[in-house]
Amino acid sequence: MTHRQGLRFELAPDEEQAVLMGRHCGLSRVVENFCLETVQKKKAQQEAEKTYGITGEDLTTVPWSAPALEKEWSAAHPDRFPWFAEGRLSSRVPKEACRVRAAGIKNFFESKNGKRKGAKLGWPKWRKRKHGSRFRYDADRAKPLGPRTVKLPAIGNVATREDMSWLTDRMATGKARILGCTVREQAGRWWISFQAEVDRDGIDKRRQAPQDAPACGIDLGLKTFAVLENSDGTKEEIHAPKPLKASLRALKRANRKLAKTGVDSKNRAKARRRVGRLHLRVADRRREFLHQATTRLTRTKSAIAVETLHVKGMVKNRRLSRAISDAGFGEFVRQLDYKAGWYGSRVWKADRWFPSSKTCGDCGRINHALALADREWVCPRCGTLHDRDENAAGNLLAAMLADASA
Repeated sequence: MTHRQGLRFELAPDEEQAVLMGRHCGLSRVVENFCLETVQKKKAQQEAEKTYGITGEDLTTVPWSAPALEKEWSAAHPDRFPWFAEGRLSSRVPKEACRVRAAGIKNFFESKNGKRKGAKLGWPKWRKRKHGSRFRYDADRAKPLGPRTVKLPAIGNVATREDMSWLTDRMATGKARILGCTVREQAGRWWISFQAEVDRDGIDKRRQAPQDAPACGIDLGLKTFAVLENSDGTKEEIHAPKPLKASLRALKRANRKLAKTGVDSKNRAKARRRVGRLHLRVADRRREFLHQATTRLTRTKSAIAVETLHVKGMVKNRRLSRAISDAGFGEFVRQLDYKAGWYGSRVWKADRWFPSSKTCGDCGRINHALALADREWVCPRCGTLHDRDENAAGNLLAAMLADASA
């Protein structure tokens, strides 16, 4: 069975290739903004025509779809953007930029009409340089040529800092297929992310969770990232590195130096890169911790019970928002979801309003007076002393087992 999977590798471009990739990032941003400008102008023209009594086929057509936006770009760029044809730039990048913009507009209307689940999406915004440098290739236009080389159209063969044998070996045997890729720059470093369709049957069978593996309930928190209650009676704790908290002092110092530099000076560019490197290190440490924790859990547990946290609402607490964002609860649960499917485990999510912390694990009484600051509490009915996190993990495990037996 094939799975869609993302694989990211760091690139090692030479100076000329880095400049070309930067130009393609600018091209992608220009095309996305051109598409948004075109849609808004044509829509405004159509609304104005309706007020004049114009109807039907006489109305201006709004280019909502990717092919329509590509047609508008092809007609406009010779006059408005003559540098596109003169600058050795790939024609695939505008094509993907049009698709990205069309998908954003489609998602907005589906969200507005209730056809898309999740939080309501707003109208697409203008792309700016501060939003990040990236561009896309469709299908397998960009692909690995070997374990250490990637072919990028209009840029050339770019070396990688990481070995891609895991992907290239499977491509050679037909067990992997490139669907598209994104090239991105962060803190002066370049990465390529392949979206691939991979046959994982052989990999997953070798790493399946044992049949006699215990089930567990997981309570997520800030003091201790995760407290686990296993069905065999054992307990575990997972402590997060809290990378943002550990780097706050260095970030404050780097931002102060950045604020003191002159506008458009070389020192300002160096200070900006320093801040970017610190933020990148924070993100990398958090990502590595989450991947290691979720991989270990899904390979060693038969079933995992987790809370359904409203993270977007939780970060509105101004005293806890930084710590909550630093933990990465949403990404932790997302990774558990797809890795459980790989390794034969199962993830059970409690209802958002399930009182896991307030319910006594012995008698079932709900302590409505429990406050967030109470780390331990005594049940008024049976007198049992509970550790808040361990009790919540046990209640989640019991609820999952009861739901499975029912």
